[in-house]
Amino acid sequence: MTFYLLSKSLSDIRKEAEAAEPFTDLDHFIAQLGVSPELKIWMTKHHQVDLAGVDFVKELTPDDVINVPEFLTAYNDQNGAAVHSGVPEPKYKNGEKEKDPEKYKRQLEQYQQALHRYIEAHPDLMQGLDAEFNELNPYPRWMKVQEQQHHHLEQQVMQLAQTRYLVATAVSNLNGKGAFEGLNAGQYWISNLDTPALSGELRMVWDVGVNVSPAKPARIELSNLNTVETAEQLAH
Repeated sequence: MTFYLLSKSLSDIRKEAEAAEPFTDLDHFIAQLGVSPELKIWMTKHHQVDLAGVDFVKELTPDDVINVPEFLTAYNDQNGAAVHSGVPEPKYKNGEKEKDPEKYKRQLEQYQQALHRYIEAHPDLMQGLDAEFNELNPYPRWMKVQEQQHHHLEQQVMQLAQTRYLVATAVSNLNGKGAFEGLNAGQYWISNLDTPALSGELRMVWDVGVNVSPAKPARIELSNLNTVETAEQLAH
């Protein structure tokens, strides 16, 4: 295997790369979504963008359904008049908000109160609501963004390691031994970068510090005791 002697630890190189190009955080991702402001507020408050699964549905409250347009539409589509479930319907009509604001406000409040009571009284009608968000759910996009960002980060880390911080390389022989020669005294780090050593199910990556003293050989053994195991674990 090829081993690399670095003047900076791989973990610190990764921190440097992260600082140079910070990841898009979840709040920024949510802010750019083409959904209602109310849904953005809900996602930010709950710190999640996955609109699927039982846990998501359990988090929804009657107020969430009433106040977030996407949730209200999904609830009505699933449980509305077409399925004869008895879900309250608004009495106000389009245009009344401008013609008679007071009447509109009164009827809106009455509708929301009736719907709130109905949702509380029929919790079973919330089941399966997530099926209405198959196309709207931004979670797959968020996962893809994260995957692309981590891939780009690893590319930057490897580039920095093999250029700016590379001191020497060495290839281990059939006995698993290798040597870096002609080094100045100082602190170094040994790594196999993005080529893990395979040992059974382990994929071992090293980022091991070694101190070189003047005119004195420094020896170190790389094993599963000082490995960081995988590049993914090193990233975290």
